[in-house]
Amino acid sequence: MKTIKSLMIIGVISFALYSFTTIVQEKWVVPDKYVNMKNPTDPKKDLNIGKSLYDKHCKSCHGKEGYGDGPKAAEMTGDLGDFSSEEFHEQTDGEIFYKSYIGRDDMPNFEKKIPYEEDVWLVVNYIRTLKE
Repeated sequence: MKTIKSLMIIGVISFALYSFTTIVQEKWVVPDKYVNMKNPTDPKKDLNIGKSLYDKHCKSCHGKEGYGDGPKAAEMTGDLGDFSSEEFHEQTDGEIFYKSYIGRDDMPNFEKKIPYEEDVWLVVNYIRTLKE
């Protein structure tokens, strides 16, 4: 009986720790190569292409306005971010590119879905327009 009680306590503690780690995300560390990467596109040109790609690949999770409130957002365990926030816009274009293209956890990798890096840069440019 004592063994069962001990195992139940260990199980509850383990579950609680696991649950906590899935709720609190680690800081997303972007390699310096990307942090310092310069956007090779004109941020005022081809915004319609960036918007079209955003609508196709991003809006379902991040929402129309980039608040992280898209129809699939409830299925995600991590923080989807708020593309209109000052904190978001303090990132470099390279950081946003890396997070958008390479991904992690719930954020998928888009290297195959959007094979041309220039198109990802156009999405970065469009996301920059979602500032409040």
